[in-house]
Amino acid sequence: MANIAKKRDLSFRGFRRENGRVGVRNHVAILPLDDLSNAACEAVANNIKGTLALPHAYGRLQFGEDLDLHFRTLIGTGASPNVAACVVIGIEPGWTQRVVDGIKKLTGKPVSGFAIEGKGDLQTIADAGRVAKEFLQNASEMQREKCSIDELWVSTKCGESDTTSGLASCPTVGNLIDKVDPLGATSCFGETTELTGAEVVCAQRAISPAISKKFMAAFNAYQTVVERHKTNDLSESQPTKGNIAGGLTTIEEKAYGNFQKIGHKTKFIDVLKPAEMPTKGAGLYFMDTSSAAAECVTLQAAAGFVVHLFPTGQGNVIGNPIEPVIKLTANPKTARTMTEHIDLDVSGILRREMTLDQAGDALIDVMLRTCNGRLTAAEALGHREFVMTKLYQSA
Repeated sequence: MANIAKKRDLSFRGFRRENGRVGVRNHVAILPLDDLSNAACEAVANNIKGTLALPHAYGRLQFGEDLDLHFRTLIGTGASPNVAACVVIGIEPGWTQRVVDGIKKLTGKPVSGFAIEGKGDLQTIADAGRVAKEFLQNASEMQREKCSIDELWVSTKCGESDTTSGLASCPTVGNLIDKVDPLGATSCFGETTELTGAEVVCAQRAISPAISKKFMAAFNAYQTVVERHKTNDLSESQPTKGNIAGGLTTIEEKAYGNFQKIGHKTKFIDVLKPAEMPTKGAGLYFMDTSSAAAECVTLQAAAGFVVHLFPTGQGNVIGNPIEPVIKLTANPKTARTMTEHIDLDVSGILRREMTLDQAGDALIDVMLRTCNGRLTAAEALGHREFVMTKLYQSA
């Protein structure tokens, strides 16, 4: 068992929601159904201080799996345990109500929808603002309560990776996963493109041949997209120029560093679609996501994960409005020159001043402090990157 687990209680203080899930933040979200409703949502958030608007670029003339993903992401965002209540605003009532009903069904939390057609922005902003004010005042009375580590949902991805990522910061996250998984925590990794070259080894970490096959199907579907666009490599995308500057010369090198985030013992128990909520209980899940930081974190947050671990090498500044993003680095230059973005410096591993086990324990400590309410660097700096994933062209 983890050293830190022997030393002290791993409980944290969170907000228990109507459906029993536990959040570590207490947002009142103002959620636009579509890009046309961004202005109204931002106006409501401007009028009702303390609410959180989530503008995005999509929502009109989507269809098929692309439309399903759109609704899954929006409903999952509103349903997040980090959201106490939600106001949904859309251009028309039908799809707006679909999001409202989806959030209600999953959570039972306070949620209300408003359509702009037939009213205009000003009336919609006034009506939605009154409800948002009530939701915010009610949320402000909610109290944190003691919660167990087996109620915590943790996601992870890495960004601006370099040689220090695979050697130390990604293994630090893996050390944490190996420690909290036996204690009943639920965790998630993704970044399908960044496993290129390590996909066979990753498949072997599935809990069963069926899940291994499911993983390879998701990976191969991505390869089909590459082939359809008639490119035989991902030069300047995987690895990026930043990765190459940091010493990662091939996607295989990047993939094996990325893979360190799931530790050495833990097996993943299922493969999730983008923004899909886990249904098989506690354990590690793989989610088929983009490797773009803001897209990946948005999808994981929409699946119900409440705190995110983000190793960075060259220095990525990503945040998320719903799920707090904890950034750690093992690159001493990044820790020195971008200190305001880093929540945990584990460069001591490379200087042999810190063991991997000590780094994992330190990350658990920072994670629990964040769950108890401490703002991450990204939150303090106002990073609220919320990016919807779009699968194909609109109709």
